[in-house]
This record gives sequence, C-alpha cells and structure tokens, in this order.
Amino acid sequence: MNNAVNNGDDDGIWSGTWVAERLGVELVGDDTLTDLLGLALRRNPKRAHLLVSNVLGKHVPQSPSVVHGHGFALGRRVRELLGAEEAAEAVVLGYAETATGLGHSVADGLGTAPYLHSTRRPVAGVAQAGGFEESHSHATSHLLLPEDPALLVGDGPLVLVDDEFSTGNTVLNTVRALHERYPRRRYVVVALVDMRSAADAGRLDDFAREIGARVDLVTAASGTVLLPEGVLEKGQELVARYEAEAAASGDRSSAGSSAPVARFPAPPGDVAADARLNASGARGTARQAPHDPHPDADRAWQTRPQGHMTRVNLFWPRGLPDGGRHGFTPAHRIRLDAALPEMAARLAEALPQDARSVLVLGFEELMYAPLRLARELEQVVAAEVRSSTTTRSPVLAVDDPGYAIRSRIVFPAHDDPADGPGERYAYNVAGSGFDAVVAVVDSVADTRELHAPGGLLSQLAAHTPHVVLAVVPSYVPEPLYAAALSEERPAMLPEPLRGPAFSSYPPEEVGWLLQDLSDVTLEAPTEEREEAIQSGGAHYAESLPVEYQPSEQYQELFHAALETSAARIAQAVGVVTETVIAERSPRPVLVSLARAGTPVGVLMRRWAQFRHGLDLPHYAVSIVRGRGIDANALRWLAAHHDPRDVVFVDGWTGKGAITRELAAAIEEFEAGGGAAGFDAEIAVLADPGSCVRTYGTRDDFLIPSACLNSTVSGLISRTVLRADLVGPNDFHGAKFYRELAGTDVSVAFLDAVAARFPEVADAVGGAVKELLASDRTPSWEGWRAVERISEEYGIHDVNLVKPGVGETTRVLLRRVPWKILARAGAGADLDHVRLLAGLRGVPVEEVGELPYTCVGLIHPQFTRGATGADGKAVTV
Repeated sequence: MNNAVNNGDDDGIWSGTWVAERLGVELVGDDTLTDLLGLALRRNPKRAHLLVSNVLGKHVPQSPSVVHGHGFALGRRVRELLGAEEAAEAVVLGYAETATGLGHSVADGLGTAPYLHSTRRPVAGVAQAGGFEESHSHATSHLLLPEDPALLVGDGPLVLVDDEFSTGNTVLNTVRALHERYPRRRYVVVALVDMRSAADAGRLDDFAREIGARVDLVTAASGTVLLPEGVLEKGQELVARYEAEAAASGDRSSAGSSAPVARFPAPPGDVAADARLNASGARGTARQAPHDPHPDADRAWQTRPQGHMTRVNLFWPRGLPDGGRHGFTPAHRIRLDAALPEMAARLAEALPQDARSVLVLGFEELMYAPLRLARELEQVVAAEVRSSTTTRSPVLAVDDPGYAIRSRIVFPAHDDPADGPGERYAYNVAGSGFDAVVAVVDSVADTRELHAPGGLLSQLAAHTPHVVLAVVPSYVPEPLYAAALSEERPAMLPEPLRGPAFSSYPPEEVGWLLQDLSDVTLEAPTEEREEAIQSGGAHYAESLPVEYQPSEQYQELFHAALETSAARIAQAVGVVTETVIAERSPRPVLVSLARAGTPVGVLMRRWAQFRHGLDLPHYAVSIVRGRGIDANALRWLAAHHDPRDVVFVDGWTGKGAITRELAAAIEEFEAGGGAAGFDAEIAVLADPGSCVRTYGTRDDFLIPSACLNSTVSGLISRTVLRADLVGPNDFHGAKFYRELAGTDVSVAFLDAVAARFPEVADAVGGAVKELLASDRTPSWEGWRAVERISEEYGIHDVNLVKPGVGETTRVLLRRVPWKILARAGAGADLDHVRLLAGLRGVPVEEVGELPYTCVGLIHPQFTRGATGADGKAVTV
C-alpha cells in the first residue's frame, strides 16, 4: 500500500470487497454509496461488520477539504430545510467520538448555530446536562457537558449529527432523553449515510408522532446492508480464526502492537490468495498478490528508522475552546478562522521542505481542530495533506486493497481515561508512505504515556521520518461558583477529621466536616433534655442524650436482624448508587448527613468501587432541624469540589422534615452569597415517606444501623450546635466515643452488607432500569399521614410524630416515648422496637391503616411527672 490514502478505489477495487466476498454482505443503494463506504471486521457481539467512511477523516486518511466539505454541505442543506429564521435558532449536537468533527462542520454550514458534542470524558467542575447510551457501541456512555446550561434549552430546532444512521436507536434514544428534559418542536437528524433496513425506516415517523414533534432526516447518501443468515456467527468465527493464526505465527509487529501478523486463506476463486491479516501495520515477505498493481509495495511497508520529533507551539488563542465538548459558538468560530493561518504557518515551518505527503492526525474526540489545521495547511504547503484521527474502536486490519483498514498502529491510552487504561488505534497510517505526521492532541493527553517508548509518538516515528507534535490547550470552563469562592473563607476552614483519630472508620471511608468536642461534657439525662426542648428552653442540638448501651439480648437481636436484612440493604445500596451515577453525576461527591446518613454513604462509596472501580470522595456534614445545614461545611465543599457534583445522602425519610430543611438551607446559603450549584435533593436508602426521587427502596423495613447509636456509626455522637462551642467560622461539633470501642459494630455492619454485593448485582441492574423508567415524583404521603396522626392523637405538633422504623427506634433510644403505633401484621422488622418498648414501659398499639411499618410518638407534654398513655409514670 504505497498510496497516501486508502480512498476506497485502489485501481477500481472497492474497499468492501474482501468482507463482501467472505461474509456475503452486500451494500445496495445510491450510486455514490461505495465511494463513501468500505467494510471491515471487528470483534463485537452485536455486529461483526463495520462500515468505514472514506470521507469522515476518522479511520481513513482523507483530504481535509473533502472531509470538511461533506459536513459543510450537509449543514447548508439543513439551513435550506429550516429556512433562515429557524436556522438562526438551531443548536447542533454531534456524537462522540466519531462524529465530533462532522458535527462541527455541519454547524459551520448552518453558519449561526452553536455546537455541542457528547463526550466520554468526565470533566471536573462541569455539570452533566444529560447523557445517553449507544446500544451497538463498544463504549456506550455519552455525557453532555455544556458550559452554558441554557444551550440545550429553547424551542429552536435541535440538529443531531452522526456519521451513519444504521438502526436509528442511538438517535431516537437521545431525542427521547433530551425531549423529556428539554422539549422542542423540531429535530433534524443528519448523517453521511442512511443505512436503515426497511423494518427500521418507518420508526422515525412513528417516533415523531409519539413525542409530538417534527423529525426530519438529511443524509448525503442512502442504502442498506444486506446480511445473509448467520453472518454474525460467521464473522465472529472468521475473526477468531485469523486471530488464532496470528497468535500461532508469533510474528510481532514492528509498530509495537501486541497483535501479531497472520496469514490466512482466501475463499475459493479469490485472486487475493496470499492476502494477509495485518493487525498492526507490518507487511510480510510472501509473494505479491496477483492483482496488486504496486510491485514495489513491500518497500513502502518496511519499518522506518526512528524518526525526528518536533514540538510546535501553536499559540492557540487564549480562552478559545479546543472543540465542542462544552459548546462552540459562532463567535468562537470567527476567532478560530482568524487564528488558523498563523497556526498553520508554524506547522508548515516544522515540516521538511521536500515532504510530498503529510498526515495531520487528531486525537479521538479532538477531530475538528486538527481538521481545520490540516485544511489550512493544505493551502500553504506543496505536499499532499491528509487528515485522520486516533480512535478507541478496535478493528481488524487486513493488508488487501479490497479491505478498508489496511494497517493499524496500537498504543496505550495517554489521557488517563475515566474508564481506565486500554489500547488505542491509528488506522491506515503504517505503510501509507507519509513523509511527516503532525500529531495534534489536547493538553490533557500530553502525558508521559504519550512520549513513552511504545506510546503514540514512538509508534508514529517508526513509520515516518518526521513527527510533529502540536498541543491544543484543553478548554475547561471556569466553574460558575468561582466568583463566589473569592469572597469565602476556605483557607480558614480545617481539613476533615478522619479515623482513627476521629471515628472508628478507616480514613479513606469518610472525612468528617466537624469539630471534635470529645473533651466537652454535653450529655444530659433524657428527661431533662425532653423537658427543656419542649418548654422552649433549649434546642435538641445543644446537648446530647446519654448513649444507650445495648444489652446482650439487644445486641443479639441486632446481629440477627443484620443477617436477615443484609442482602436487602445491599440491593437498596446498589439501586440508589446506580441511580445517582446515572442521573446526578458520573463521579459524585457523596456528602452524608451525619450521623444516620454516614453508614449509607460509606456503603454507596463501596458499591461504586465494587461495580465501577470508582474511588468517590465521601464526607459527613451536620444538619440541624430548625437551624439548617452547616454553612461552613458547604463553603469547604465548594472550595474543593464542584457543588453540582455533590450528592447529599441520608439513611431514610420519615415525614420529610430534613428534606425540606435542606432545601431551605441551600436556598438561604445561595441568597447570602454562598456558592451556587448545590442540589438539595437527598439520596436515601429508604424513602417510605415518598419525599425524594433518589432512593434504594420505598419500603419501610428494618435497617439495622437504626437499631444502635454511635456503635454503628463510627463511634460518633449526633451533631452539636451551641453558640458557646461553635463560632461563626467553625464546623458544627460532635464527640468521638473511644471508650465504647468494645461494643463497636460499625465496620462489621458495613462488611456484612458489602459482602452481599455480588449476589445482588443482577437484581440491582433490573431494579434500576425499572426505577429509572418509572414516575418517582414524591407524593409526600408520609407528611399527610403524620399530620393526620398528630390531630387524631391530640398531639398537635408534627415534630413529636416520628414515622418509620428508623425514626421510631430513635424515639425509643433518645427521647421520651409516649406510645408506638405498629401496622397490623408487622413481623420481625419490629422485634427490636417491641423489645425497646418493653424495656421502657411504652405501649405498642396495632393500627390497621398505616403507611409506615410503625410510628413513634414522643410524649406531647413531658415533665418529669408526666404519665404515659396508660396513666402510669413514664420510665426513663
């Protein structure tokens, strides 16, 4: 292969011939279809063949004018379709990674449209405005990270751009997800080729009727792929056989690939009897295939000496985005157009004067900036300039003119990807005879791995005498909260407390945004606290109850309850964590509401590690009913994390008081000049009160961590807020009960639940899909029930009605209980409640109609001479 580009017409041989002959695949449609597309093979459980575009500038090096011209022409057609008025209101959305440059070019053709492309790279400080899945892809999660959250809001047309429209699933999934959140009247789907089957062709119209919007389709060509029966299995067998032969041959590529070169037989009658699978870019020495018109092709494939590498400073304009990951406006395009000639001149100076062919090689999603640089370079150098891009997509390479991917270079990922290390690929570069390759990467990818032996640069140097590196600064929007931070006091706030100095949790499990009041005597007898609280003489957060020391019988009950419910809790943990990652942030910052939320936050962190390999930050903060959340803790979080990534976590909801408290506190914090972006929605393990949208279950069941106090919460007390102890620049306080270490079950509780993660993983997956598709709007059923109970029992204070198993347990452990209402037929979930109630002489009354398993009633008018519901003195 001595030509500088495999354009699908190597002396009349279509670059899909090899696959078509072996698998019986046919491309039928417009006359231009085979000019636009070739075929290759890939290992994929859903589709063995790959449509390879000759004009996209991805896998096949192509003239940058041709690549940009195709996208620009599609944009002009969209403009004609919409008319000038609607085109002026349009927004263009491209798909990562393959269509990012195409989408940019379509936006150029529209002229006045801002552009955004999806990304697989999470960016700290930028909130996710949406996301979707690509059903047939090897890498599915697409994120939408616009700098301006309003970019996707509006009634103007949304133009969605992909390289091919094969089944329509990805586009329809995207439109459905976006339409639910940002509804519009009109959508335009743009693709280079429409390859839908007859069965899929009618779905677009049906879908438009379903959502009540107009959906148009604009493509450069159309057709379909005819697949014989059993083609997937046959393709997989073909790939497996060739890979096995490659491995058996032991012939390693000089390009540094881990994949060896293989020889394989052609089908009967095929003149390419000696064609070879080239999985990495080297060429063998067997005789020339009879139909190969290039008798000296072997010479072009020989590994070149280590090339010369030059780094060029482009002087990229300050503040100009490197692409559309966070949005690219017409104003940005004007700035880029103005800067391109000077940047291209700098690249031209770094190229050898006698260069006849030059490749500008982009980097995965970074397609548009390299394409525009290549197009400008094309105007100022005598050499033939081509443009293509590295990719995540693994494709077999076959050294045959009738195959679209003639060679591949394999190298390690060099941008510290969120999904971990892996192989990356550059196709049709090795053996193409380029005199120089200009590698254009963003600064995130300018890493040690890029420059290391075996990295991309050294791989390129093995195949061209001159490698030029140009680094475009990775654009990261300034966080919306940055201005507010300058007026805050983050430097005055201490770092979080961690175990073992504070709490029995390992230090990595949680950081406590609290101050240590362990040396202060804060405990008061329960009856004194209750009398002071109800008389208005003190707030419940100004003192602590004496820690309940569980009896041997009660501890046995706890362990029995844990054994029974561990799997149920594990599933709820998995469901709430997966919901958070899917809807709130791909890398959330977990912030537990101390202390009941803390074990749940630790378990969510463990699930994220177990299921996704994520090491999520986790903190615990104080929130006090009637006083709000610790504002200094919010300031600390805003100084160290994007508030939009923060997810507040609690154990369960009762009547929803804390949910409302948090919402009011966040609103007050922002109104007072605090950082914007915190989401007041709480994620909870159980939501029996129907107060939140993010939960593991809405069942009211026994969560064993509610059975105990500090001994299941890292030996930390409930939080304290008292003016003489907590100053204006201090965190709220808490105590560490080191002396209770002998009865501590905090880590044992976590380990018991986490041990059940593998067995519930499948159930979690199904439950999450069902949950995300359901209506989770809070009904506040619990609040209405509490109001009714308050009136029916003559309490007239909802704060003295504590619904749910967890809240009832708290009443029995910390307050002066009056009576317990239990739903008729409640079983083992209430064993510990009945035990505690018996120890304290509190009656348990069975009730037929109760939305909770149980409700605890605090004595409505407590004094130390008060009597219980049965007329007897209350035992404390």
